[in-house]
Amino acid sequence: MDPFKPYQPKPKVAPVKMTPADAEALALKAIAWIVSDDEMRDRFIAVTGCSGDELRQRLEQPGFLGSVLDFVLADEGSVLTFAGVAGVPPEAPMMARQKLP
Repeated sequence: MDPFKPYQPKPKVAPVKMTPADAEALALKAIAWIVSDDEMRDRFIAVTGCSGDELRQRLEQPGFLGSVLDFVLADEGSVLTFAGVAGVPPEAPMMARQKLP
């Protein structure tokens, strides 16, 4: 510690708390992000085979929302990009995934 340097406390970051409702909301944000990006949307359709109509029908199924988060979590770059767009810490998608079936 430098005695001539003024003390500046480090900000404390509160841990993110995730409820099942928060997890579903984050998964819905992930779907919106996937659909808004042409490359991600095409990759999602190729991997899941889920078309636009089927996607709309399954939005209320927690298991499907969990699989959407699995898709995002499969690639670190996707996790970081999505977290930045959604305004959440990078660990939030994994925390949300743990709350969904």
